[in-house]
Amino acid sequence: MLRRSLLALLPLIGVAFSQSASQFTDPVTGFQFTGLTDPVHDVTYGFVFPPLVTSGNQSTEFIGEVVAPIEAQWIGIALGGEMIGDLLLVAWPNGNEIVSSTRWATDYIQPIAYTGQATLTTLSETKVNSTHWQWVFRCQGCTEWNNGEGIDVTSEGVLAWAFSNVAVDDPSDAESTFSEHTDFGFFGIDYSSAHSSNYQNYLAGNAGNPTTTSSTPTSTSSSTSTGPTASATPYDYIVVGAGPGGIISADRLSQAGKKVLLLERGGPSTQETGGTYVAPWAEGSGLTKFDIPGLFESLFTDPDDFWWCKDVTVFAGCLVGGGTSVNGALYWYPNTQDFSSSVGWPSSWENHTPYTSMVQARLPSTDHPSTDGERYLEQTFGVMSQLLSGQGYSNITINDNPNYKDHVYGYSSFDFLNGKRAGPVATYLQTALARPNFTFKQNVMVSNVVRNGSQILGVQTNDTTLGPNGFIPLTTNGRVVLSGGAFGTSRILFQSGIGPTDMLQIVQGSSTAAAALPPQDQWIDLPVGYNAQDNPSINLVFTHPSVDAYENWADVWSDPRPADAAQYLENQSGVFASASPRVNFWRAYSGSDGFTRYAQGTVRPGASLPLNTSLSYNSSQLFTITVYLSTGIQSRGRVGIDAALRGTVLTAPWLVNADDKTVILQALNDVISNMDSVPGLTLVVPDNTLTMEEYVNEYDPSTMNSNHWVSTTTIGSSAQNAVVDENAKVFNTNNLFVVDAGIIPHLPTGNPQGTLMSAAEHAVANILALAGGP
Repeated sequence: MLRRSLLALLPLIGVAFSQSASQFTDPVTGFQFTGLTDPVHDVTYGFVFPPLVTSGNQSTEFIGEVVAPIEAQWIGIALGGEMIGDLLLVAWPNGNEIVSSTRWATDYIQPIAYTGQATLTTLSETKVNSTHWQWVFRCQGCTEWNNGEGIDVTSEGVLAWAFSNVAVDDPSDAESTFSEHTDFGFFGIDYSSAHSSNYQNYLAGNAGNPTTTSSTPTSTSSSTSTGPTASATPYDYIVVGAGPGGIISADRLSQAGKKVLLLERGGPSTQETGGTYVAPWAEGSGLTKFDIPGLFESLFTDPDDFWWCKDVTVFAGCLVGGGTSVNGALYWYPNTQDFSSSVGWPSSWENHTPYTSMVQARLPSTDHPSTDGERYLEQTFGVMSQLLSGQGYSNITINDNPNYKDHVYGYSSFDFLNGKRAGPVATYLQTALARPNFTFKQNVMVSNVVRNGSQILGVQTNDTTLGPNGFIPLTTNGRVVLSGGAFGTSRILFQSGIGPTDMLQIVQGSSTAAAALPPQDQWIDLPVGYNAQDNPSINLVFTHPSVDAYENWADVWSDPRPADAAQYLENQSGVFASASPRVNFWRAYSGSDGFTRYAQGTVRPGASLPLNTSLSYNSSQLFTITVYLSTGIQSRGRVGIDAALRGTVLTAPWLVNADDKTVILQALNDVISNMDSVPGLTLVVPDNTLTMEEYVNEYDPSTMNSNHWVSTTTIGSSAQNAVVDENAKVFNTNNLFVVDAGIIPHLPTGNPQGTLMSAAEHAVANILALAGGP
């Protein structure tokens, strides 16, 4: 039901949780609760406890309520903030009744019936109608649990909730099984202030004399398109999203003297951003999972994966730095082709050199990231040198000549500094933070921009400390810059009444977001989410006796090689100073349709186990070549939202064009064409039961996802085929801009981070030069 625990966040409730419980009065029952309304799913959670006693034991019961839209098929509550070892409450509607149970889990599997003394009693105020269900209940024996843990009703705590739009297997059975939740979250609660002298009245169905007049929890956010009057601090620029586009924008805007607010929906990442998620072997160093490059592979296997956005159906980073804090950090300077008008850029963007130079000055690349200047775990380079030199490739330092991308290979290049992950977090963000006109807030979710027609008035958030009902206004002539990424920015635009009609109608039908949607006559029809591109990628797995697979990266988090861990902790050198890629190569291919497509190869020791192969293999000698297609591909798809407002892929963009598929098949065959010339080199995936064509045909399209999404809010000259103009301004708005990977009109030749950073420098320069601003 719930997949992760709070770990080090537990002592930081007042700081770490922007979603915190507040007192409110239920408008129907009149009962005063302490709780919260989740702004994503519009579910209200409320709790009230008997009065505290001055001597003896405190009562072990409470009254709770859940008010949920009818699309909530089941709701779960973890009373201690995590799934394992907490008392769990689960409820769902069945006709006109609510079915509920107490559950317990000792692992991340289906929770079973709780065998302790907890007793749930559904109270008479419970009801179900055509739009919502309200469960009001008494939970006796619920603050002390079988394992000796429980709730301290005199102190602060954390509650976790789980939401699902998928029905349980048997709604009539209180012990029914059910699928994993659709979404989950946490909020802090001060139990010491959640007690009421009216408690016995509530049990009798009598509201007594409530002491508060608020009808909803104050952490709930809502707005209208006309914009509330707010006394909150106004800003010249509100930048939404602290990924590379947002951080660079906020830094340059504040450098220009503007009053800037940067909002990030996630929490800290690296040590210097306040991150505390440290590997067991790195305790005491302060270096987090996001600081240590060699922990990259563990991002995808850690059960406590709080850094991934839970409301996006592909991997997307919801933390400071966005994707640059969770990617492999491959960092290629853009080339002439990457900003050519032939791939969709306005002609005014073709001279990228001044902006790329700015990026290079702030964040130089390195292909030897260890602080001692040595390269480690490089056996694959020797193997690939033999293989590729036989195919006419040249060995170069790749970022020394970004335009040279045909028949070349070299050591992988990264954006690490001093043996640690760097990116815009360690560079641009740090200079912004030093300025008094810059404000940075984490754990703040922006649901929509608040607008009156084409004029943006501010943003709506879930943080009521920043403004009444979470609304943050702009100054006169102020501007909003959206930098939430391909999925995040698209959703904000949809919820702001900007995008295709079918997406806006989904928002219109949502009990969560409909109230903030502008009137239909103010909707702005733009192709948001269309034209989406992502690198199709296919893995080849080999063995070679010289290769050290490094335990296939399985133990780097919990049990690394002691000498390597000690070396890194001493001076940030050695194996852990680099992410897993070791070699990259490129080759150009002419398609039958006249387009030149570029194939990129990324080589890393190790492979994801188990392998789907009939061949025997030595797992300690595995390495993987991932072959991508990039610039020149013609396949495109579409991203959008589903009924739960989750960002999702609506139309897959991988190899839907026949020539794209032909070229990647040719590139894969070329990689293995002279394999026999390298003694000891063996291909194990695909095995000898499949031809390469059969392997590609059977490859699951969803596993081709590289998460290099571009072009979802593409730049262009017309609102008919683009979302933003050459100044990155959203068409048919006065003061709304997008600066993230979504504006890139076509996949660049290599991993898009360097291209995006150059584009952000160019975009923010255009925004500052545009007349009419603050």
